[in-house]
Amino acid sequence: MRGNAAEHDLIAPGSLAAVLDLIASAPGQWMPIAGGTELMVAFAAGRLNFTKLISLWGIEELRFIESKGDELVVGAATTFSDLRASAAVATDFPLLDKAASWIGSIANQTRATLGGNLVNGSPAADSSPALLVYDAEIELISVRGKRRMPYREFHTGYKQNVMTADELLYAVHLPRRFTQHRQYLRKVGTRRAMAISKVALAATALIKGDVIAEIRVGAASLAPSPTRLIATEAVLSDQTLTPNLIEAARQALLTEAQPIDDIRSNAQYRKVVGANLLEEFLRSLNPEASAR
Repeated sequence: MRGNAAEHDLIAPGSLAAVLDLIASAPGQWMPIAGGTELMVAFAAGRLNFTKLISLWGIEELRFIESKGDELVVGAATTFSDLRASAAVATDFPLLDKAASWIGSIANQTRATLGGNLVNGSPAADSSPALLVYDAEIELISVRGKRRMPYREFHTGYKQNVMTADELLYAVHLPRRFTQHRQYLRKVGTRRAMAISKVALAATALIKGDVIAEIRVGAASLAPSPTRLIATEAVLSDQTLTPNLIEAARQALLTEAQPIDDIRSNAQYRKVVGANLLEEFLRSLNPEASAR
């Protein structure tokens, strides 16, 4: 079954205030559409259940990359092409820059938005692992005002999040304090390009001698939604890097990860690959220490 355009209404108010007023007047009835790369797939398959769509495309108040003191702020309607073109992103947040290059084709990257990628909430979202390890905060907006929260608390389940029916994702805040951290991002898929990840893992670590002074691990496809592996981090934090520690971290990830089965892969495969990626990162931190 294919979608029928005659069954949907699409309006483009052209300003953020007008969008917020409309969704506040009829909470839950209007589906915001940014780049449309996900919603149009659902429409083509006849799975787009919302009949009323409100376009965010062209609203400059949502499309920006700004340096503000010790953080970089990225508007929700910023495209992945915008991210790839940003010197500030490439310099201070190389994992996000790398993830932006994974989003579909070049054509997709000119339409797909950071906010859309997060709100869609796929467990395999390409940008999420990087944002998780960079301690990103998200900023939501409605006619009632704005509120900020850690991104790791945004997703509440499979394609579910904390947003209320009258809210939009306004911006993502990235703290500039990871330049001294070792950083890692790897995606495993069926091919090198234009593939949804089977598993993706991001990590940052601050190393002092052989000791892991600080570490963050974020994953795609290792839970029903993008997730920080907090328990796995706890096993590694403030510890000396040794083969025994690496094995303990592998076991912690295998216990903590709760991936789903789907058409791309099964849960057990995802767990094992996730543990392998974590080991690869840890061994890269100090090959001599990890081999002792």
